Amino acid sequence: MDITLTLNGKKITDQIDPDLTLFDFLRSHNCFSVKCGCETSNCGLCTVFFDDTPVLSCSVLAARASGHKITTLEGLQDEAKEFVGFIADQGADQCGFCNPGFVMNTIALLRENPDPTDDEIRQYLSGNLCRCSGYEGQLRGIRSFLDSRKNK
Repeated sequence: MDITLTLNGKKITDQIDPDLTLFDFLRSHNCFSVKCGCETSNCGLCTVFFDDTPVLSCSVLAARASGHKITTLEGLQDEAKEFVGFIADQGADQCGFCNPGFVMNTIALLRENPDPTDDEIRQYLSGNLCRCSGYEGQLRGIRSFLDSRKNK
């Protein structure tokens, strides 16, 4: 089947099998920030924006994306670079495997709620699996980023 979608601002058309997941489609189009840690919609590593809404790409068929806008971390470099250093400064990027999912979901959170409380941050990011840290480093990094914006 043929699908056409906008991927990171570029319109693409491809022929796919009807059972291809959006995750596998994105990886085949060199979107290597999208990772799969569970294949069961539990880890958040495969988070992408589907028409600006975060979704787990391992749980969406690529065919459903036809006619829509899909954005991966590759398409959000400018927005992401604002705060990834704050996360790294807190030692929250030990192995880095979970970072793309955290970054995508943090961007979604801050678009929805530009000044979240710590509890709101924890709740929004609760679906992201990180095997290295206790999540407090990510929280401290996001909080530091938010505090730095207030001081500007």
